[in-house]
Order: sequence, then structure tokens, then C-alpha cells
Amino acid sequence: MKRTGILFFPAFDWSLGDSHPEREERLLYTQEQLFEEGILDLPQIKQFSPRVAAIKDVLRAQALFPHPGTHLETLDPHLISAGSSLLLGEAQVKGDIHNGFVMARPPGHHSGATVWGNRGFCSLNNEGMLVNYLRAQFGIKRIAIVDTDVHHGDGTQDIFYHDPNVLFISLHQDGRTLFPGTGFVHEKGGPNAWDQTLNIPLPPGTGDEGYHYVLENWVLPRLQAFAPEMIINSAGQDNHFTDPLASMNLTAGGYGRITELLQPDLAVLEGGYSIEGALPYVNLAILLALAGEDYHHVREPQKQKRSSLTLTALKPYIQELQKQQQAAKQKFSIQNKAHFPKGNWFYSPHSVYYDTEGFQETRHDYIRECSHCGGTVYIESRRYTQKSILVRIPFQACPSCEQGGYDLWEHIQQSREDIISGLLQNQLQDRYYVWTKKEGLREY
Repeated sequence: MKRTGILFFPAFDWSLGDSHPEREERLLYTQEQLFEEGILDLPQIKQFSPRVAAIKDVLRAQALFPHPGTHLETLDPHLISAGSSLLLGEAQVKGDIHNGFVMARPPGHHSGATVWGNRGFCSLNNEGMLVNYLRAQFGIKRIAIVDTDVHHGDGTQDIFYHDPNVLFISLHQDGRTLFPGTGFVHEKGGPNAWDQTLNIPLPPGTGDEGYHYVLENWVLPRLQAFAPEMIINSAGQDNHFTDPLASMNLTAGGYGRITELLQPDLAVLEGGYSIEGALPYVNLAILLALAGEDYHHVREPQKQKRSSLTLTALKPYIQELQKQQQAAKQKFSIQNKAHFPKGNWFYSPHSVYYDTEGFQETRHDYIRECSHCGGTVYIESRRYTQKSILVRIPFQACPSCEQGGYDLWEHIQQSREDIISGLLQNQLQDRYYVWTKKEGLREY
């Protein structure tokens, strides 16, 4: 019997506000629906209890700036949500389950490679931590993430933008109409990981038929070509026609079909804020599809008030998107600093707005050109007057990029610049060092 794991962590004690979409009771009605339907009594369903992730698990994927200690008072629910993903991912890799669904909050896909606070309801990236945990602990080489949240998974994209061994695909409502305003077809990956990011911005009003067409004719062929060892679905549910924050037109049954088509090894809950009208039914359909049960009978109580875009209208739009995506070329400039190790360093500026807390992060990203690995990554990140540095030695780093990372890290600690802290993210050796001017060096 193929077993489906389920891990439920509703975080009833965590909220961004009593009237906020991301509030305590978000998964309450889902919990009641699953019990009412008897889904947990199916013989192939195996339940798991949450666990807490360690700070080291975070640092494999993300830098906590200015240093981890400044975040500890606010991270408890996020560490449990992320740790739940690690636990179920581990169970899948070990063969304890065939697939699984992490129904946990808070969500995470807007949290990127550098973290100064909460944005888009996210403080830690559950999928980013999961992927790098599985690579470090089990030696998995190629993983695909398919993000089906209505919002572009900009944080997940940021974490893996320079990683040639992680394919990131995001299907989302067009960023010109919705937060975070990113996720366009020309965003295809860094210079050493070009074409390993695929963004598919869909017009408002896209329904089941159009969404499934895109999956079958664009996403699935791309997955097949990449041949991942594992597929993770960032299973946001705010494409549902009742969601208050977006304008898409999917149904619960449509989500069941998405799961049936993708056949993910693991689904991880992201957004979805119609807490009574959508989530109980969408979660049920996803879980039934994962368990190999019939999901077609799942019906939400409301009727669709808007008509969906017809496939006839949508096809030319998708075909034009494909042409634009294929035609997009790299536009990275080369900027070599005096203290940079030998080689060409590609430069990419970023500005990240933290909407939950109301401040701006300014970033300068530098990536060492390399034909052998993902390349050393050097990120200067600034919030107000605070400046912190991330140095990444990637998984499967070549000797030259590994040494380049060590040289940069040595420079940071000896520098008299206005740097207050830094993280050496040595993914190759699975070792992570935080340095601050006040407290010196600490390994996690």
C-alpha cells in the first residue's frame, strides 16, 4: 500500500492581527472538514506530529540579518512550520511514505535568501529549508519546486536563482495586477543557472481549464526534461474563486486535478485566505488526490459568480508568453571589485520591500562566473544604515569557487568597512558561520 503522510500544524496561537487574512483560525475549518469526511481514517493515511527546525536548518537556505539572535523572539511558529516540512520530507526520502501534505502555517514562499523581517506574511522559507535539508542530509542532487500559489514565489526564486540543480517553476496571477509585482518570463535564473527558473504569469480570471492546459503543455514537459529526483509543490490555495486577495477562478476540484497532474512527492501549504469557502474543500481535494482517492465529488458550497477565461481566449496568450520566455536573453553586467577572487563577477541589484513591517532592503548581488558549479555568491544587504554580507559556497562547488568563498569571508572579518555582520553559507561542507563586529564568530 502506498502511504500518504499528513502533518497538521494550524498555529492557533500565531496571527498577524484579529482581522488579518493570516490569522489563528485560518486552518480551523479545514481541520473540521477533514474529520467530518473521515479522511484521516483511510488506511493509507499516516499522521505525523510537528517538530521544530534548528537555526542551522534556516542558515542552509537563508541569512538572518543582522544576526539570528535578533529574530529568535518571533520565529517559534515559523520554525515549527518549517520543521514540519523537514520531517515529512525526510519520511518521504526514507520510504516511510509515498507522498505527503504539510498543512502548516505560517507560510514561507515570500521569504528570500536574506531576511530582515516578515514580508508577504512570511519570515522563513519552508520549501527553501526543506530542499537544502534533503540535499545536505540525503545527497539528493536535483529537485523541482512547482509553486501554484496565486502570488509569485519571489522568496523561493531568490534562494535558488543561482542554483543549476534546482528547477523553480511558478504559476501565478500576473504581477502587474498583484503582490509582489514580480515573476515575469524574462526572470530565468542567474548566469550559471540560466533557464532553471520558469515564471508563468497568468491573467486574472484564469480557471480550471486554462490552468490545467498550462500544466499539461508547458510545466509537465519542462519537468520531464529536467528529470528531478523529487518534486515539491508549494500548494497555495488562493487561486480559488472565493479568495479575497486575488482574482483567479479555480475550484476545489481543479486543485485536485493539479495535484493529480503534478504527482508531487510533497505538497507544502502556502497561501489561501478564503478560510471557510475554499480551504476546507481545496485541502480535502489535494489530500484525496495524493492518496489516490476520487476527489471529483468535492464541491464548495458557493457558486462561481465570475466566468473563467475560455481556453480559446487563453491559448494565444500562453503561446505568446512561451515565445517571450524562449527569446529572453541574459542581461547581467560584470563588476569586479578589488577584493574579489579571480574571475568574472556578474552583478545584479535588488530592492526588496517588507510590506508587513514597512521598510526597504537594498541588495547588491555578485555571482562568480563558473562553468563547473553554481558559482560563489556574494550579497551586500542593507536595511537603513545596517549593512550585512552573505557569502555562499554552493552545493557541489568546484575547488576554485570553494576557495573564493573562503577568501571573501576572510576579507569581511578583516574589513574596516561599515559591515556589522555576515554569514558564511558553506553548503558544500554543511557548515554555517555567523560573524558580528560585537560578538565575533559563531558556528551553527
